[in-house]
Amino acid sequence: MRILYLDLDTLRPDHLGCYGYHRNTSPNIDRIAAQGVRFDNTYCSDAPCLPSRTALMTGRFGIHTGVINHGGTCADPRIDGPERGFRDSLSSTSLPATLKQAGLHTAYIGGFGERHSAWSFYAGFREIYDTGKGGMESAEDVTPTALDWIARNAAKEDWYLQVNYWDPHTPYRAPAEFGNPFEAEPLPAWFTPEVLAEHRRHVGPHSARETYMFHGDFDPRWPRYPGELGDMADLRRYIDGYDCGIRYMDDHIGQLFAALEEAGVMDDLAIIISSDHGENLGELGLYGEHGTADNITCRIPLIIRWPGGAQGSVDKGLHYNLDLGPTLAELLSRPAKPHWDGESFAPTITRRAERGREYLVISQGCHVCQRSVRWGDWLYMRTYHDGYHLFPTEMLYNVAGDPHEQHDLAAARPELCAQGLRYLTEWHDQMLATMPAGYTEDPMRIVLAEGGPFHAKGFLKDYVKRLEATERGAAVAELRRRHPREFAG
Repeated sequence: MRILYLDLDTLRPDHLGCYGYHRNTSPNIDRIAAQGVRFDNTYCSDAPCLPSRTALMTGRFGIHTGVINHGGTCADPRIDGPERGFRDSLSSTSLPATLKQAGLHTAYIGGFGERHSAWSFYAGFREIYDTGKGGMESAEDVTPTALDWIARNAAKEDWYLQVNYWDPHTPYRAPAEFGNPFEAEPLPAWFTPEVLAEHRRHVGPHSARETYMFHGDFDPRWPRYPGELGDMADLRRYIDGYDCGIRYMDDHIGQLFAALEEAGVMDDLAIIISSDHGENLGELGLYGEHGTADNITCRIPLIIRWPGGAQGSVDKGLHYNLDLGPTLAELLSRPAKPHWDGESFAPTITRRAERGREYLVISQGCHVCQRSVRWGDWLYMRTYHDGYHLFPTEMLYNVAGDPHEQHDLAAARPELCAQGLRYLTEWHDQMLATMPAGYTEDPMRIVLAEGGPFHAKGFLKDYVKRLEATERGAAVAELRRRHPREFAG
Protein backbone atom coordinates (compact mmCIF):
# COMPACT_ATOMS: atom_id res chain seq x y z
CA MET A 1 0.00 0.00 0.00
CA ARG A 2 1.30 3.44 -0.95
CA ILE A 3 -0.33 6.67 0.25
CA LEU A 4 0.46 10.28 -0.70
CA TYR A 5 -1.11 12.97 1.49
CA LEU A 6 -0.90 16.48 0.06
CA ASP A 7 -1.29 18.84 3.03
CA LEU A 8 -2.00 22.20 1.36
CA ASP A 9 -2.02 25.07 3.81
CA THR A 10 -4.84 27.66 3.83
CA LEU A 11 -6.73 26.21 0.85
CA ARG A 12 -10.37 27.13 0.35
CA PRO A 13 -12.37 24.47 -1.47
CA ASP A 14 -14.45 27.03 -3.35
CA HIS A 15 -11.29 28.34 -5.08
CA LEU A 16 -10.68 24.95 -6.72
CA GLY A 17 -12.10 23.99 -10.09
CA CYS A 18 -13.38 20.65 -8.84
CA TYR A 19 -15.50 22.51 -6.26
CA GLY A 20 -16.99 24.80 -8.92
CA TYR A 21 -14.60 27.77 -9.06
CA HIS A 22 -14.77 29.69 -12.33
CA ARG A 23 -10.97 30.12 -12.55
CA ASN A 24 -8.64 27.34 -13.63
CA THR A 25 -6.59 27.28 -10.42
CA SER A 26 -6.21 23.53 -9.91
CA PRO A 27 -6.06 21.24 -12.96
CA ASN A 28 -3.88 18.62 -11.26
CA ILE A 29 -5.97 18.54 -8.09
CA ASP A 30 -9.12 18.43 -10.25
CA ARG A 31 -7.81 15.36 -12.07
CA ILE A 32 -7.55 13.43 -8.81
CA ALA A 33 -11.01 14.58 -7.71
CA ALA A 34 -12.47 13.11 -10.91
CA GLN A 35 -10.83 9.78 -10.06
CA GLY A 36 -11.92 9.58 -6.42
CA VAL A 37 -14.33 11.04 -3.88
CA ARG A 38 -14.80 14.77 -3.34
CA PHE A 39 -16.07 15.62 0.13
CA ASP A 40 -18.10 18.83 0.08
CA ASN A 41 -18.67 19.39 3.80
CA THR A 42 -15.46 18.60 5.66
CA TYR A 43 -14.36 20.99 8.41
CA CYS A 44 -11.42 21.37 10.71
CA SER A 45 -12.71 20.98 14.24
CA ASP A 46 -10.34 23.63 15.59
CA ALA A 47 -8.84 26.51 13.64
CA PRO A 48 -6.37 27.66 12.55
CA CYS A 49 -3.00 25.97 11.84
CA LEU A 50 -1.70 24.52 15.11
CA PRO A 51 -5.09 23.53 16.59
CA SER A 52 -6.25 22.07 13.28
CA ARG A 53 -3.22 19.88 12.65
CA THR A 54 -3.13 18.79 16.28
CA ALA A 55 -6.74 17.60 15.93
CA LEU A 56 -5.93 15.86 12.65
CA MET A 57 -2.89 14.04 13.97
CA THR A 58 -4.40 13.03 17.31
CA GLY A 59 -7.96 12.30 16.17
CA ARG A 60 -9.22 14.46 19.04
CA PHE A 61 -10.96 17.78 19.56
CA GLY A 62 -8.99 20.72 20.89
CA ILE A 63 -11.10 20.72 24.03
CA HIS A 64 -9.57 17.28 24.72
CA THR A 65 -5.97 17.84 23.55
CA GLY A 66 -5.86 21.33 25.10
CA VAL A 67 -4.48 22.86 21.87
CA ILE A 68 -6.72 25.71 20.73
CA ASN A 69 -4.32 28.69 20.67
CA HIS A 70 -1.05 29.76 19.03
CA GLY A 71 0.55 30.81 22.31
CA GLY A 72 0.16 30.45 26.05
CA THR A 73 -0.84 27.32 27.92
CA CYS A 74 -3.22 26.15 25.21
CA ALA A 75 -0.61 25.93 22.45
CA ASP A 76 0.87 22.72 23.88
CA PRO A 77 -0.82 19.32 24.13
CA ARG A 78 -1.87 18.13 27.54
CA ILE A 79 0.48 15.59 29.03
CA ASP A 80 -0.71 12.06 29.79
CA GLY A 81 -0.06 12.58 33.49
CA PRO A 82 0.01 9.68 35.98
CA GLU A 83 -1.33 7.29 33.33
CA ARG A 84 1.70 7.81 31.07
CA GLY A 85 3.61 4.65 30.34
CA PHE A 86 7.18 4.18 29.20
CA ARG A 87 6.08 5.98 26.01
CA ASP A 88 3.34 8.56 25.79
CA SER A 89 0.02 7.88 24.10
CA LEU A 90 0.88 9.69 20.85
CA SER A 91 3.57 7.15 20.12
CA SER A 92 0.82 4.67 19.33
CA THR A 93 -2.33 6.73 18.67
CA SER A 94 -1.27 9.51 16.29
CA LEU A 95 -2.25 9.30 12.63
CA PRO A 96 1.27 8.44 11.37
CA ALA A 97 1.81 6.02 14.27
CA THR A 98 -1.38 4.20 13.27
CA LEU A 99 -0.14 3.95 9.70
CA LYS A 100 3.23 2.73 10.92
CA GLN A 101 1.47 -0.01 12.90
CA ALA A 102 -0.22 -1.01 9.64
CA GLY A 103 3.23 -1.65 8.18
CA LEU A 104 3.76 1.60 6.29
CA HIS A 105 7.01 3.55 6.25
CA THR A 106 6.00 7.08 7.26
CA ALA A 107 7.71 10.25 5.98
CA TYR A 108 6.98 13.98 6.20
CA ILE A 109 8.28 16.87 4.08
CA GLY A 110 7.49 20.42 5.21
CA GLY A 111 8.02 23.14 7.76
CA PHE A 112 5.03 22.92 10.07
CA GLY A 113 6.61 21.48 13.23
CA GLU A 114 9.35 24.11 13.27
CA ARG A 115 6.87 26.94 12.63
CA HIS A 116 4.83 26.28 15.76
CA SER A 117 7.28 24.29 17.92
CA ALA A 118 4.76 21.52 17.32
CA TRP A 119 7.07 18.64 18.10
CA SER A 120 4.15 16.33 18.90
CA PHE A 121 3.18 16.66 15.22
CA TYR A 122 6.13 14.43 14.34
CA ALA A 123 5.00 11.48 16.49
CA GLY A 124 4.95 8.35 14.35
CA PHE A 125 7.04 9.58 11.42
CA ARG A 126 10.16 7.57 10.59
CA GLU A 127 11.55 10.27 8.30
CA ILE A 128 11.21 14.03 8.65
CA TYR A 129 12.51 16.57 6.15
CA ASP A 130 12.33 20.12 7.46
CA THR A 131 12.19 22.41 4.43
CA GLY A 132 13.72 25.14 6.50
CA LYS A 133 11.63 28.28 6.40
CA GLY A 134 9.03 27.66 9.07
CA GLY A 135 6.00 28.03 6.83
CA MET A 136 7.44 30.73 4.59
CA GLU A 137 8.41 28.10 2.02
CA SER A 138 7.32 28.49 -1.56
CA ALA A 139 6.71 25.43 -3.66
CA GLU A 140 10.18 25.60 -5.18
CA ASP A 141 11.57 25.08 -1.65
CA VAL A 142 9.53 21.90 -1.14
CA THR A 143 9.29 20.16 -4.50
CA PRO A 144 12.99 19.23 -4.94
CA THR A 145 12.99 17.36 -1.61
CA ALA A 146 9.74 15.60 -2.53
CA LEU A 147 11.04 14.64 -5.99
CA ASP A 148 14.24 13.28 -4.47
CA TRP A 149 12.24 11.18 -1.99
CA ILE A 150 10.02 9.86 -4.77
CA ALA A 151 13.03 8.95 -6.92
CA ARG A 152 14.54 6.94 -4.06
CA ASN A 153 11.41 5.37 -2.59
CA ALA A 154 8.41 5.36 -4.92
CA ALA A 155 8.96 1.82 -6.21
CA LYS A 156 9.16 0.40 -2.71
CA GLU A 157 6.11 -1.15 -1.10
CA ASP A 158 4.11 0.18 1.86
CA TRP A 159 4.83 3.86 2.40
CA TYR A 160 3.01 7.00 3.50
CA LEU A 161 4.38 10.37 2.35
CA GLN A 162 2.91 13.63 3.67
CA VAL A 163 3.99 16.72 1.72
CA ASN A 164 3.18 20.18 3.09
CA TYR A 165 2.86 23.11 0.64
CA TRP A 166 2.28 26.68 1.91
CA ASP A 167 1.70 28.81 -1.17
CA PRO A 168 -1.94 29.85 -0.55
CA HIS A 169 -0.93 31.20 2.90
CA THR A 170 -0.23 34.89 3.36
CA PRO A 171 1.73 36.71 2.12
CA TYR A 172 0.76 35.45 -1.33
CA ARG A 173 4.16 34.66 -2.77
CA ALA A 174 4.08 33.13 -6.23
CA PRO A 175 7.28 34.41 -7.89
CA ALA A 176 7.02 37.37 -10.28
CA GLU A 177 8.13 35.27 -13.26
CA PHE A 178 5.03 33.08 -12.77
CA GLY A 179 2.96 36.00 -14.02
CA ASN A 180 -0.79 36.24 -13.51
CA PRO A 181 -2.92 33.79 -15.49
CA PHE A 182 -6.09 35.35 -14.04
CA GLU A 183 -5.58 39.03 -14.87
CA ALA A 184 -8.29 39.00 -17.55
CA GLU A 185 -10.78 36.91 -15.58
CA PRO A 186 -13.58 38.33 -13.42
CA LEU A 187 -13.48 38.44 -9.66
CA PRO A 188 -15.99 36.37 -7.68
CA ALA A 189 -19.35 38.01 -8.37
CA TRP A 190 -20.16 38.93 -4.77
CA PHE A 191 -17.35 41.50 -4.63
CA THR A 192 -18.65 44.95 -5.51
CA PRO A 193 -17.38 48.48 -4.84
CA GLU A 194 -20.17 48.83 -2.26
CA VAL A 195 -19.02 45.71 -0.40
CA LEU A 196 -15.44 46.96 -0.34
CA ALA A 197 -16.54 50.39 0.89
CA GLU A 198 -18.41 48.75 3.76
CA HIS A 199 -15.41 46.57 4.61
CA ARG A 200 -13.16 49.63 4.76
CA ARG A 201 -15.28 50.77 7.70
CA HIS A 202 -14.78 47.45 9.45
CA VAL A 203 -12.87 47.36 12.74
CA GLY A 204 -10.38 44.66 13.63
CA PRO A 205 -7.15 43.02 12.51
CA HIS A 206 -6.90 41.89 8.90
CA SER A 207 -9.63 44.27 7.83
CA ALA A 208 -9.59 45.81 4.35
CA ARG A 209 -7.40 48.62 5.72
CA GLU A 210 -5.01 46.36 7.66
CA THR A 211 -4.32 43.19 5.71
CA TYR A 212 -1.08 42.86 7.72
CA MET A 213 -3.16 42.32 10.85
CA PHE A 214 -2.82 45.69 12.62
CA HIS A 215 -1.29 47.87 9.90
CA GLY A 216 -1.72 48.50 6.20
CA ASP A 217 1.86 49.23 5.18
CA PHE A 218 2.86 47.73 1.85
CA ASP A 219 5.80 45.30 1.96
CA PRO A 220 7.68 45.34 -1.37
CA ARG A 221 8.89 41.78 -0.78
CA TRP A 222 5.32 40.59 -1.43
CA PRO A 223 3.97 42.60 -4.38
CA ARG A 224 0.93 40.35 -4.77
CA TYR A 225 -0.26 41.23 -1.25
CA PRO A 226 -1.36 44.87 -0.81
CA GLY A 227 -1.29 46.16 2.75
CA GLU A 228 -4.52 48.11 2.32
CA LEU A 229 -7.42 47.59 -0.07
CA GLY A 230 -8.32 51.07 -1.25
CA ASP A 231 -10.15 50.28 -4.48
CA MET A 232 -11.20 47.44 -6.75
CA ALA A 233 -7.76 47.34 -8.39
CA ASP A 234 -6.23 46.55 -5.00
CA LEU A 235 -8.90 43.94 -4.42
CA ARG A 236 -8.13 42.32 -7.77
CA ARG A 237 -4.41 42.21 -6.97
CA TYR A 238 -5.25 40.59 -3.66
CA ILE A 239 -7.65 37.91 -4.98
CA ASP A 240 -5.38 37.22 -7.95
CA GLY A 241 -2.49 36.82 -5.50
CA TYR A 242 -4.31 34.11 -3.58
CA ASP A 243 -5.40 32.30 -6.74
CA CYS A 244 -1.90 32.51 -8.23
CA GLY A 245 -0.59 30.87 -5.07
CA ILE A 246 -2.98 27.96 -5.64
CA ARG A 247 -2.15 27.60 -9.33
CA TYR A 248 1.61 27.85 -8.72
CA MET A 249 1.32 25.13 -6.05
CA ASP A 250 -0.85 23.00 -8.34
CA ASP A 251 1.81 23.18 -11.05
CA HIS A 252 4.34 21.80 -8.55
CA ILE A 253 1.91 19.07 -7.52
CA GLY A 254 1.82 18.18 -11.21
CA GLN A 255 5.60 17.65 -11.07
CA LEU A 256 5.12 15.15 -8.23
CA PHE A 257 2.44 13.32 -10.20
CA ALA A 258 4.69 13.15 -13.27
CA ALA A 259 7.50 11.66 -11.18
CA LEU A 260 5.13 9.09 -9.68
CA GLU A 261 3.89 8.16 -13.15
CA GLU A 262 7.47 7.76 -14.35
CA ALA A 263 8.11 5.48 -11.36
CA GLY A 264 5.14 3.35 -12.42
CA VAL A 265 3.18 3.73 -9.17
CA MET A 266 0.68 6.51 -9.92
CA ASP A 267 -2.23 4.30 -10.97
CA ASP A 268 -2.27 2.22 -7.76
CA LEU A 269 -1.40 5.06 -5.41
CA ALA A 270 -3.84 6.26 -2.76
CA ILE A 271 -3.95 10.07 -2.82
CA ILE A 272 -5.41 12.32 -0.14
CA ILE A 273 -5.64 16.07 -0.74
CA SER A 274 -6.72 18.40 2.04
CA SER A 275 -5.87 21.50 4.06
CA ASP A 276 -5.63 22.68 7.64
CA HIS A 277 -8.17 25.51 7.18
CA GLY A 278 -9.56 27.97 4.64
CA GLU A 279 -9.03 31.69 4.24
CA ASN A 280 -11.31 34.67 4.79
CA LEU A 281 -11.19 36.65 1.54
CA GLY A 282 -13.55 39.41 2.61
CA GLU A 283 -16.06 37.30 4.53
CA LEU A 284 -17.01 38.88 7.87
CA GLY A 285 -14.86 41.83 6.77
CA LEU A 286 -11.59 39.90 7.14
CA TYR A 287 -8.90 39.63 4.47
CA GLY A 288 -5.93 37.29 4.31
CA GLU A 289 -6.97 35.67 7.56
CA HIS A 290 -8.20 32.40 8.98
CA GLY A 291 -9.30 33.93 12.24
CA THR A 292 -12.90 32.93 12.88
CA ALA A 293 -14.95 29.81 13.54
CA ASP A 294 -17.02 30.26 10.40
CA ASN A 295 -17.85 28.37 7.23
CA ILE A 296 -14.97 30.02 5.37
CA THR A 297 -12.14 29.46 7.84
CA CYS A 298 -13.15 25.96 8.94
CA ARG A 299 -14.43 24.36 5.75
CA ILE A 300 -11.63 22.52 3.99
CA PRO A 301 -11.23 20.53 0.78
CA LEU A 302 -10.97 16.78 1.10
CA ILE A 303 -10.34 14.57 -1.91
CA ILE A 304 -9.53 10.87 -1.56
CA ARG A 305 -8.62 8.59 -4.43
CA TRP A 306 -8.34 5.05 -3.07
CA PRO A 307 -7.34 1.98 -5.10
CA GLY A 308 -10.51 0.03 -5.82
CA GLY A 309 -12.64 2.79 -4.29
CA ALA A 310 -15.36 5.02 -5.66
CA GLN A 311 -14.52 7.20 -8.66
CA GLY A 312 -16.04 10.52 -9.62
CA SER A 313 -18.15 10.52 -6.47
CA VAL A 314 -19.32 13.43 -4.32
CA ASP A 315 -20.10 13.11 -0.62
CA LYS A 316 -22.33 15.73 1.04
CA GLY A 317 -22.11 14.43 4.62
CA LEU A 318 -20.73 16.50 7.50
CA HIS A 319 -17.24 15.39 8.53
CA TYR A 320 -14.32 16.63 10.63
CA ASN A 321 -10.66 16.53 9.65
CA LEU A 322 -10.10 14.39 12.77
CA ASP A 323 -12.24 11.68 11.15
CA LEU A 324 -9.38 10.88 8.77
CA GLY A 325 -7.42 8.76 11.25
CA PRO A 326 -10.30 6.38 12.01
CA THR A 327 -11.14 6.25 8.30
CA LEU A 328 -7.63 5.20 7.29
CA ALA A 329 -7.51 2.72 10.16
CA GLU A 330 -10.64 1.01 8.86
CA LEU A 331 -9.41 1.06 5.27
CA LEU A 332 -6.18 -0.62 6.44
CA SER A 333 -8.00 -3.08 8.73
CA ARG A 334 -6.59 -1.54 11.89
CA PRO A 335 -8.62 -1.10 15.11
CA ALA A 336 -9.79 2.37 16.09
CA LYS A 337 -8.11 3.92 19.13
CA PRO A 338 -10.42 4.02 22.17
CA HIS A 339 -9.98 7.73 22.89
CA TRP A 340 -10.31 9.03 19.30
CA ASP A 341 -13.12 11.55 18.83
CA GLY A 342 -13.19 10.88 15.09
CA GLU A 343 -15.61 8.60 13.25
CA SER A 344 -14.72 6.57 10.16
CA PHE A 345 -16.33 7.35 6.83
CA ALA A 346 -14.52 4.51 5.03
CA PRO A 347 -17.76 3.10 3.50
CA THR A 348 -18.14 6.34 1.56
CA ILE A 349 -14.83 5.59 -0.15
CA THR A 350 -15.23 1.86 -0.68
CA ARG A 351 -18.92 1.58 -1.62
CA ARG A 352 -20.39 5.11 -1.87
CA ALA A 353 -22.33 4.63 1.37
CA GLU A 354 -22.63 8.21 2.56
CA ARG A 355 -21.75 8.78 6.19
CA GLY A 356 -22.05 12.04 8.07
CA ARG A 357 -22.87 13.63 11.39
CA GLU A 358 -26.04 15.43 12.38
CA TYR A 359 -24.07 18.56 13.20
CA LEU A 360 -20.51 19.77 13.70
CA VAL A 361 -19.02 22.07 16.32
CA ILE A 362 -16.10 24.13 15.04
CA SER A 363 -13.85 26.27 17.23
CA GLN A 364 -11.34 29.13 17.05
CA GLY A 365 -9.12 30.26 19.92
CA CYS A 366 -6.15 31.98 18.24
CA HIS A 367 -7.60 35.20 16.76
CA VAL A 368 -11.01 35.24 18.43
CA CYS A 369 -12.66 32.89 20.90
CA GLN A 370 -15.63 31.37 19.11
CA ARG A 371 -17.52 28.13 18.85
CA SER A 372 -19.98 27.55 16.05
CA VAL A 373 -22.43 24.86 15.01
CA ARG A 374 -22.87 23.74 11.42
CA TRP A 375 -26.00 21.75 10.51
CA GLY A 376 -28.37 21.60 7.56
CA ASP A 377 -28.04 24.91 5.72
CA TRP A 378 -27.08 26.77 8.87
CA LEU A 379 -24.13 28.12 10.78
CA TYR A 380 -24.68 29.39 14.32
CA MET A 381 -21.73 31.34 15.74
CA ARG A 382 -21.14 32.21 19.38
CA THR A 383 -18.40 34.68 20.32
CA TYR A 384 -16.64 34.79 23.70
CA HIS A 385 -13.81 37.15 22.68
CA ASP A 386 -14.30 39.22 19.55
CA GLY A 387 -10.61 39.74 18.69
CA TYR A 388 -11.39 43.49 18.38
CA HIS A 389 -13.84 42.90 15.50
CA LEU A 390 -16.88 43.90 17.59
CA PHE A 391 -18.76 40.76 16.60
CA PRO A 392 -22.08 40.25 18.39
CA THR A 393 -22.40 37.37 20.82
CA GLU A 394 -24.63 35.44 18.41
CA MET A 395 -24.54 35.28 14.62
CA LEU A 396 -26.52 33.07 12.24
CA TYR A 397 -25.92 32.48 8.54
CA ASN A 398 -27.63 30.46 5.86
CA VAL A 399 -24.49 29.09 4.25
CA ALA A 400 -26.38 27.50 1.38
CA GLY A 401 -28.03 30.72 0.24
CA ASP A 402 -25.43 33.14 1.60
CA PRO A 403 -22.05 31.39 1.23
CA HIS A 404 -20.07 34.58 1.85
CA GLU A 405 -21.82 35.31 5.15
CA GLN A 406 -23.14 38.76 4.27
CA HIS A 407 -26.49 38.57 6.07
CA ASP A 408 -26.61 37.84 9.79
CA LEU A 409 -30.05 36.34 10.51
CA ALA A 410 -29.69 35.94 14.28
CA ALA A 411 -32.26 38.62 15.11
CA ALA A 412 -34.74 37.34 12.50
CA ARG A 413 -34.49 33.65 13.38
CA PRO A 414 -34.20 33.28 17.17
CA GLU A 415 -35.57 29.73 17.03
CA LEU A 416 -32.60 28.64 14.91
CA CYS A 417 -30.19 30.35 17.29
CA ALA A 418 -31.82 28.39 20.10
CA GLN A 419 -31.41 25.17 18.13
CA GLY A 420 -27.75 25.93 17.47
CA LEU A 421 -27.18 26.71 21.14
CA ARG A 422 -28.82 23.40 22.11
CA TYR A 423 -26.45 21.54 19.82
CA LEU A 424 -23.48 23.46 21.23
CA THR A 425 -24.53 22.70 24.81
CA GLU A 426 -25.06 19.02 24.00
CA TRP A 427 -21.59 18.78 22.44
CA HIS A 428 -19.96 20.68 25.29
CA ASP A 429 -21.54 18.43 27.91
CA GLN A 430 -20.35 15.36 26.00
CA MET A 431 -16.82 16.77 25.71
CA LEU A 432 -16.59 17.56 29.43
CA ALA A 433 -17.85 14.08 30.27
CA THR A 434 -15.07 12.52 28.19
CA MET A 435 -12.13 14.71 29.21
CA PRO A 436 -8.74 12.99 29.53
CA ALA A 437 -7.82 11.77 33.00
CA GLY A 438 -6.83 14.55 35.34
CA TYR A 439 -8.40 17.39 33.32
CA THR A 440 -11.71 19.11 33.91
CA GLU A 441 -11.33 22.63 32.49
CA ASP A 442 -12.36 23.74 29.03
CA PRO A 443 -9.22 25.24 27.41
CA MET A 444 -11.33 28.08 26.01
CA ARG A 445 -11.73 29.32 29.57
CA ILE A 446 -7.96 29.14 30.04
CA VAL A 447 -7.38 31.28 26.93
CA LEU A 448 -9.83 33.88 28.20
CA ALA A 449 -8.25 33.85 31.66
CA GLU A 450 -4.80 34.40 30.12
CA GLY A 451 -6.00 37.58 28.43
CA GLY A 452 -7.54 36.31 25.23
CA PRO A 453 -6.43 34.72 21.97
CA PHE A 454 -2.74 35.02 21.08
CA HIS A 455 -3.22 37.19 17.99
CA ALA A 456 -5.51 39.65 19.80
CA LYS A 457 -3.64 40.37 22.99
CA GLY A 458 -1.59 43.45 23.80
CA PHE A 459 -2.20 45.32 20.55
CA LEU A 460 -5.29 47.34 21.31
CA LYS A 461 -3.75 50.56 22.68
CA ASP A 462 -1.71 51.09 19.54
CA TYR A 463 -4.49 49.91 17.26
CA VAL A 464 -6.88 52.49 18.71
CA LYS A 465 -4.53 55.21 17.47
CA ARG A 466 -4.77 53.82 13.96
CA LEU A 467 -8.55 53.65 14.15
CA GLU A 468 -8.69 57.30 15.19
CA ALA A 469 -6.36 58.24 12.34
CA THR A 470 -8.45 56.37 9.75
CA GLU A 471 -11.94 57.76 10.45
CA ARG A 472 -13.00 54.80 12.58
CA GLY A 473 -12.61 56.35 16.00
CA ALA A 474 -16.30 55.88 16.74
CA ALA A 475 -15.55 52.25 17.56
CA VAL A 476 -13.05 53.07 20.30
CA ALA A 477 -15.59 53.55 23.09
CA GLU A 478 -17.08 50.11 22.47
CA LEU A 479 -13.64 48.52 22.30
CA ARG A 480 -12.81 50.10 25.67
CA ARG A 481 -16.05 48.77 27.13
CA ARG A 482 -15.47 45.23 25.88
CA HIS A 483 -11.75 45.03 26.62
CA PRO A 484 -11.04 47.11 29.73
CA ARG A 485 -7.99 45.01 30.68
CA GLU A 486 -6.24 46.08 27.48
CA PHE A 487 -6.42 49.72 28.58
CA ALA A 488 -5.52 49.19 32.23
CA GLY A 489 -2.13 50.34 33.54
